[in-house]
Amino acid sequence: MIKPQVFADHDAVSQRAAQWLVEGLREKPNALLCLATGATPVQTYQRLAERRAAEPALISRCHVLNLDEWGSLAMDDPAACGYSLRTTLVAPLGLADRYLEFDGQAVDPQAECARVGGWLKLHGPIDLCVLGLGLNGHLGFNEPAESLQPHAHVAELSQASLAHAMLRERAVRPSYGFTLGMADLMQSRRVMLLVTGAAKQESLRRTLSGRITTQFPASLLQLHPDVTLLCDKAALS
Repeated sequence: MIKPQVFADHDAVSQRAAQWLVEGLREKPNALLCLATGATPVQTYQRLAERRAAEPALISRCHVLNLDEWGSLAMDDPAACGYSLRTTLVAPLGLADRYLEFDGQAVDPQAECARVGGWLKLHGPIDLCVLGLGLNGHLGFNEPAESLQPHAHVAELSQASLAHAMLRERAVRPSYGFTLGMADLMQSRRVMLLVTGAAKQESLRRTLSGRITTQFPASLLQLHPDVTLLCDKAALS
């Protein structure tokens, strides 16, 4: 059973999460990191980027893979997942040549999924996977459904995803998303799930309820052998 580590606030969660990444990179300098984006992990990545001056060798050999992307958004759109990760972590750490993301404007979305899936097959499995928790239990764009896709795929977006703060100023909402699949995530050697804020109380409760269902994808993490769950007091009802 996953046991949450509870911290006072988002800042404290971010500090511990950054340390988790540091420890993982010290243990395996050539690790493959799969990273989610959004408001929850951004401070974690900022803190990791700050470690470069004190510990330059820390990120000299690792690779980074972006978890998901909004379909149809340009790579330089500030709402794009890749844009967020590139400006927060990839550029500050000089990781551009060891970083991969979905192209949200790929002409052939299925071919784009095959490209990313092929890269992961070559470089994987994922060593350190950082995930956020969707209000409806989604991980990446693995949305609640009767069945879940195992590998990189084009995803139909739920209303919960389309209401994400990243899209708040977008007049036109994406009609689909790109994401790694549940098998890709479950095959990660280590997973860290970050959950902060009172709005996530019910989602966290369902994640930890013991009931495993594809209608709440985060519940499948209970089957993973190495999950670190960091949350703040506001999220743990």
